[in-house]
Amino acid sequence: MENKVKPGEMEWISGKVKGFQGKDLFKADKGTVKLVKVDPFVSYPEHVHPDKTEYAWVISGNPEFEIDNRHFSGEPGDFFIFPIAKRHAIQNKTDKDCLLLIGAIKKE
Repeated sequence: MENKVKPGEMEWISGKVKGFQGKDLFKADKGTVKLVKVDPFVSYPEHVHPDKTEYAWVISGNPEFEIDNRHFSGEPGDFFIFPIAKRHAIQNKTDKDCLLLIGAIKKE
């Protein structure tokens, strides 16, 4: 495991959903952290994780989140939690990229 990670020197990797790209900053058995770039006018469809809590910290942009049928508008500095087994989605309805720090913690 590296003690220092330089995201600026890493390549963006396309995600499962078009318009979402990531850089894996940390991977372990019980958790992950990645930098995610969300292109303008794209959505990550509603989904659920039965075995982990996810979180998102908004670095730049104004993403929107659906969490357990509730709508939230994000801005830089906001932190969102997607609890285990709760449906959630991410949208960028703006004409600018969003940058998010996304992490997950697996249930014991």
